Amino acid sequence: MKILITGGLGYIGSHTVVELSNCGFECIIIDNLSNTSSSVLTELEKLCEKKIELWKIDLLNRDRLAHIFDTHHFHAVVHFAGLKSPGESVSKPLKYFDENLVSTINLLKEMQRKDVKKLVFSSSATVYGDLAIPPVTEEAPTSALNPYGRTKLMIEEIFQDLSNSDSKWGIVMLRYFNPIGAHPTGTIGEKPNGIPNNLMPFITQVATGQREYLNIYSNDYPTHDGTGVRDYIHVVDLAKGHLKALAYLDNHLGTHIFNLGTGKGYSVLDLVKTFEAVNNVKIPYKIIERRPGDIAVSFADVSKAEKELGWKAKRGLKEMCKDAWNWEIKR
Repeated sequence: MKILITGGLGYIGSHTVVELSNCGFECIIIDNLSNTSSSVLTELEKLCEKKIELWKIDLLNRDRLAHIFDTHHFHAVVHFAGLKSPGESVSKPLKYFDENLVSTINLLKEMQRKDVKKLVFSSSATVYGDLAIPPVTEEAPTSALNPYGRTKLMIEEIFQDLSNSDSKWGIVMLRYFNPIGAHPTGTIGEKPNGIPNNLMPFITQVATGQREYLNIYSNDYPTHDGTGVRDYIHVVDLAKGHLKALAYLDNHLGTHIFNLGTGKGYSVLDLVKTFEAVNNVKIPYKIIERRPGDIAVSFADVSKAEKELGWKAKRGLKEMCKDAWNWEIKR
């Protein structure tokens, strides 16, 4: 079966391509290469031991998007493509509405035109805003703290409206918590362009000397060491969740939301100290002021995904740190 993967050369997308391909799916990738490189395709083909078709197009290009749907008959779509920096979204909201919202609407129009109505969407725990009390369930209240989060929430609402209008749609929305780590071979991992938005790439860049020190945003939160607590999940575990979501859609229509996390919270300093211990490196850091919008504690209730998808994260924090460093020193 052919699966269209939008943003398939990105961090989470590429790991998902490996898992899908290894389970016998034929993956066709769309990526505009705005935050990745075509070299990732070479590594994917090595890992999967097969050629993988890449279409270098932007989802905003309706003609090119229509062409790929006319060329292939897809069983389903896994939608990763989009911009993902909360900070940048505050200064460039229209860019985020265009790249995230309009592109998704274009994709849905083509799916509808070709009667491809199975979709797995890369959502985010950011849709919970600062209202949810951990452990966060899928029924927790939602809110948007920035335009990035608002686009995720709006896209989820679009899916709900679409499903209400046509009962043949089956859509799974996966709300990720904090993906880190890399493929255990060290061949693919997180490689952001420019200044990283996420914590782990900052840590690895400090460890290699690319950056002098890590900024930790406050140590006065009401947590065990004063630093913010988050639910970190290994990217391979996360990728496997998409396999389970696709299988779920074989027997379920309508819209469905699942948290993907470990159900455990670790502080920023927990992560730093574990990384240092596992990899025998030192991570200099400085404590600076809080960032607006950051919350003290966030971790998932993952019981719904375990019960209904049959999915559970298996890799711990040590493995996440080990694999992230292995990727950094090999690339």
